[in-house]
Amino acid sequence: MVTITAKYEGDLCCTAVHGPSGANLQTDAPKDNEGLGRFFSPTDLVATALGTCILTTMGIVAKRHGITLAGASVQVEKHMQASPRRIARLPVQLTVRGAFTAEQKKLLEATAHACPVHKSLHPDIDAPITITWS
Repeated sequence: MVTITAKYEGDLCCTAVHGPSGANLQTDAPKDNEGLGRFFSPTDLVATALGTCILTTMGIVAKRHGITLAGASVQVEKHMQASPRRIARLPVQLTVRGAFTAEQKKLLEATAHACPVHKSLHPDIDAPITITWS
């Protein structure tokens, strides 16, 4: 179990603290929702969690199988729906550099789709994953 605590700082900003490490981050409401957009918004963090979870999970599997994944990158676009206000789409574009066998590609692609954050998203959120092998 991991505990995250957060404090409302005012002016639509919060500070969250990661219990185990003490690391903190700030959030702000986005400009299109009464904020100043100075930091990640809470919904930005969902997109961030998705992209970094995919890379981390792929990294774990790559390490287990002796596959080099260094230099892999991800881009996640967050598309909001106006009413009700919610995340509607999170298309993910992965770029994986290196030479991989068909079997390795299949393993890594399955891993990307099985990351815990992707599996935790509500089914109404469209979150396709596209992988470019270069």
